[in-house]
Amino acid sequence: MTHINKTEPYNKVFSSDNTAGAAAQVMQAMLEAATGPQPPYGMDEYSQRVEQKLATLFECELSVFLVPTGTAANALGLSVLTPPWGAVLCHPDSHVNNDECGAPEFFTNGAKLISVEGENSKICSQNLAKIAAKKAGDVHSVQASVVSISQSTEVGSLYSLEEIQAIGNVCQDHGLRLHMDGARFANALVAMECSAADMTWKAGVDVLSFGATKNGVLAAEAIVLFDQSLAQEMAFRRKRAGHLLSKMRLLAAQMDAYLSHDLWLNNARQANQMCERLDHGLEAIVEIEIQGQTQSNILFCKMPRSVIDSLLAQGFHFYSDRWDKNVVRLVTSFTTQSADVDHFVAVASALLNDN
Repeated sequence: MTHINKTEPYNKVFSSDNTAGAAAQVMQAMLEAATGPQPPYGMDEYSQRVEQKLATLFECELSVFLVPTGTAANALGLSVLTPPWGAVLCHPDSHVNNDECGAPEFFTNGAKLISVEGENSKICSQNLAKIAAKKAGDVHSVQASVVSISQSTEVGSLYSLEEIQAIGNVCQDHGLRLHMDGARFANALVAMECSAADMTWKAGVDVLSFGATKNGVLAAEAIVLFDQSLAQEMAFRRKRAGHLLSKMRLLAAQMDAYLSHDLWLNNARQANQMCERLDHGLEAIVEIEIQGQTQSNILFCKMPRSVIDSLLAQGFHFYSDRWDKNVVRLVTSFTTQSADVDHFVAVASALLNDN
């Protein structure tokens, strides 16, 4: 088995951006917020500042509800957009469909999740229109109420502005609300080089789960309501769900630091650039086949089984075979460095040369 020099402490973890810790600026902000008194339950100065910053970012009036997890953001965000007899239309690969342990159904009091197919883990607007019209008004069937899209998606693909607008148009035509799971919102925004407004409410998004934990925050997500008429109900739902923290300032301080001095954008650029570097490095290896287009900080590739096993044996961490035989998923984060990427590529190349 080939072994590369290990004198430098390379980061070998490419399994998820959740494995990265919190940015130093975020941790420092929490320490500062922990000293001295502040009003509880979101009445603190940090929470007010976060709402102001997000309103500036999105170029509109909005309401912000901080929660500690992405599951809470998605489930509560959907809960104000559908009745219990409604249906959430989402892609079969979506996080709300596969990875929330039934939280969307629980917090909506029983709304049904219905899959809408589309390539690259993106809902096809034509398919959406067909399903949205199906059994409308039929008392025997759940009624399509809200569409949920992920930006970027669970495989790292991106909805173009035109694709989001097309989905928004379908929602408008059929009286549906639109939710965006933005767990990797920053990665999508820097990759597309567009405005946050264009990618959300201008295309018809009513509620955004604004993610931060995957990109440098310890534990803070924001439910952003572009439709402020939903704010009162959301306030009660967040409290009832147990996500109204008495010391909310410690969540808000994280988000405040995240949005300061372009930390969130710089972190996302770092993750995206490292994934692009990884793509270029692996693409140059004949025996490795890149799967699809790498658009943000997630890459899929196919490599020989022996190489996968050897990489894992040498301490690299990544997921394999979940999507197809010998297909691996590699995810970069804001902590990934060029040396980490180059080391992975060098080891993979050396292993193939040994075969």
